[in-house]
Amino acid sequence: MLKLRCFILYFLMLPVLVYGQGNVRLRESFNKGWKFFAGDEKEASKVNYKDAWWRSLNLPHDWSIEGDFSNFNPAKPEGGALPTGIAWYRKSFVAPSSSKGKNVGITFDGVYQQSEVWVNGKYLGKRPNGYISFSYDLTPYLNFGKWNVIAVRVDNSAQPNSRWYSGSGIYRNVWLETTGEVRVDLWGTYVTTPEVSESHAKVSVETSLKNSGKGGDIVLKTFVLDEKGKEAGKSEVSVHIGGRSAVANQEISVSNPILWSVDRPYLYSVVTEVYIGKKLTDRYVTPFGIRFFNFDAKKGFSLNGQPLKILGVCNHHDLGALGAAINVRAMERQLELLKAMGCNGIRTAHNPPAPELLDLCDRMGFIVMDETFDMWKKKKNSKDYHLDFPEWYKRDLQDHIKRDRNHPSVFMWSIGNEIREQFDSTGISITRELTSIVKRLDQTRPVTSALTEMVPQKNFLFQAKALDLLGFNYNHAKYDSLPLKFGDYKFIASETSSAIATRGHYDMPSDSIRRWPKDGKTKLTEGNKDYTVSAYDNVSAYWGSTHEETWKTVKKLDHIAGLYVWTGFDYLGEPIPYPWPARSSYFGILDLAGFPKDSYYMYQSEWTSKPVLHLLPHWNWQEGKTVDVWAYYNNADEVELFLNGRSLGVKAKENDDLHVMWRVKYEPGVLKAVSRKGGKEVLVREVKTAGRPAKIELLADRKEIRADGRDLSFITVKILDKEGNVVPDADNLVKFNIKGEGSIAGVDNGYQASMEPFKADYREAFNGFCLAIIQSSEKRGTIELRAAAEGLDSAVISLKTR
Repeated sequence: MLKLRCFILYFLMLPVLVYGQGNVRLRESFNKGWKFFAGDEKEASKVNYKDAWWRSLNLPHDWSIEGDFSNFNPAKPEGGALPTGIAWYRKSFVAPSSSKGKNVGITFDGVYQQSEVWVNGKYLGKRPNGYISFSYDLTPYLNFGKWNVIAVRVDNSAQPNSRWYSGSGIYRNVWLETTGEVRVDLWGTYVTTPEVSESHAKVSVETSLKNSGKGGDIVLKTFVLDEKGKEAGKSEVSVHIGGRSAVANQEISVSNPILWSVDRPYLYSVVTEVYIGKKLTDRYVTPFGIRFFNFDAKKGFSLNGQPLKILGVCNHHDLGALGAAINVRAMERQLELLKAMGCNGIRTAHNPPAPELLDLCDRMGFIVMDETFDMWKKKKNSKDYHLDFPEWYKRDLQDHIKRDRNHPSVFMWSIGNEIREQFDSTGISITRELTSIVKRLDQTRPVTSALTEMVPQKNFLFQAKALDLLGFNYNHAKYDSLPLKFGDYKFIASETSSAIATRGHYDMPSDSIRRWPKDGKTKLTEGNKDYTVSAYDNVSAYWGSTHEETWKTVKKLDHIAGLYVWTGFDYLGEPIPYPWPARSSYFGILDLAGFPKDSYYMYQSEWTSKPVLHLLPHWNWQEGKTVDVWAYYNNADEVELFLNGRSLGVKAKENDDLHVMWRVKYEPGVLKAVSRKGGKEVLVREVKTAGRPAKIELLADRKEIRADGRDLSFITVKILDKEGNVVPDADNLVKFNIKGEGSIAGVDNGYQASMEPFKADYREAFNGFCLAIIQSSEKRGTIELRAAAEGLDSAVISLKTR
């Protein structure tokens, strides 16, 4: 991953690097040095307002995640049960004299929600959508060579406005961009590859130019660079700008291109230079990939001419204990864990993501379904985006497509999720209009929507005949009949499963499938008193199915291009099947802390070629209890199970089985599984009976991190017995002490009903594990984290910041 991080750093810094070379475009982080106040201050937009008493912080920032869980918070458990409200941000900054005569703009990658922005007391505008990126021109209002003040009001008080945890605040990055008077516009390049072969690629570049000066004749020089920065092609064209804008089109030939794929996500970049005479006025960099793909009604998806099943997950935007405040390393960790599972696709459910997520997907190789809306005019919550849709949908959709259309990881646009206009004729005209907006901006990708109605006569989004790709949520048993019902359309399982589980908890018997709750009107009566759900993969929400039920179907059907499982990670909010005090979801293949549930290894055994043998459950039970033992495996013919050295028999998967099972009378000791192929041993896995908690173990995902004030190390905390076995029911309270060049950014344990705060220096273990997230300072040095619990041997781990 070191190479990946170098690529990410290179592309993030590239605009700054070229600024240093040509002194024409400076894109700098505007995250540091803000003041924050939780509450409404009517005078806070004024320049002379005294904010010295406000809290100082750096962005990105989510104020909700800092609060206490409560059933009385207006967002309710469905929205994460954390506080929302109104808050203000202010920042004072000097606009350098050297920027006079240039254009200065500010870009917000996302503010949740209903943001309003002022600079030097001048009102710049409002943006209701909490997920969209937007920009304002500051140039007319700045005092160059002097202090300036920017103020932002964020209003997330109207609740409920989301079906999941939204977060609150300026929770994505903010950028200050200084350019020449004639420049490439915001998201002003559109790079496509209309012709691609092994020997040749045609790269088409459409450049939108902006002019705030006199205009006239300019020269546009455009280069294609490979990953090493070597020139792979170039073009030069003259353009006349008579007014405030112009558009130029160029074509560049690239010989022997390296194609972007999920296994080799190779990136090129387009560098656009703008000249007035011999004067360079702008240099703009656009990373992109060269690839071709196809969705086929009968054969599914292919990439670069090779069949490829899309093996994806849906994910909401929160990062567990970090909340909605984006962090590149936290997103990268999630994608690393998913990639190791065999996942190759991400659906950005149900909104535009942080731009950095798509940067990571570009560089790590994921097939992205990029989604814009969760609702149109018809509401899902009383205060949600349906109130703003009529005024803002065109602007929001246009900005989303323009921002994301150069990402090679984006393969389809989704204009909606389970839209309620699906069930009446108004859905026809809206579907057609939204699709036409997308097509005007990007003709290279199919447009889809995540549908639920599988009767064509009742599905008005389908009847619009505008969608290129039909996405269907759930109802996996009907996938085989889709071609008969909908004809020669292309299909993808846009959302599947909604299987639910709590890591490390097991209810028996395991071979009966349960729907919790059984329907939308019946309260759950058979649930567990501690708000847990069995991890055997035998429980799902009533509208869904288990992981195995779904995958058995999708893997057999060539006309289904792939699937996006609901969800990759647990997320805050929507705690189905339980009421309060449950406050986060049970749907994830990994829990909120990023610890895999057992179903993770089912997917790994099916979606990867690396040898897998996973044995469950733990081996601490009451004497004589009958325990269901499962094994997921691949690359083998059979698995033999041993208890304290005695064979309990050999099992092999039959028909479409995805696991094998033994029913075993418990006795303490060692449970061992051996997988074999052709009689030869492949893998061995053991689960031992653990004794009483005796000590703590700390494991860092990375022991060296960057001294940039943002990088993270995720420390897994294990509660072990004296022999080094994880104690599967350990719930010890672990207290943390940190020294050196770092701080604790968050703590978690993955338990969906925990009331402990995420911003703390302590955490109870849950089923033997908890997590501490360590964030670097901006100084090089060391970090020492000590973990202690009453009656246990403490542990210490050291990290380096470079």
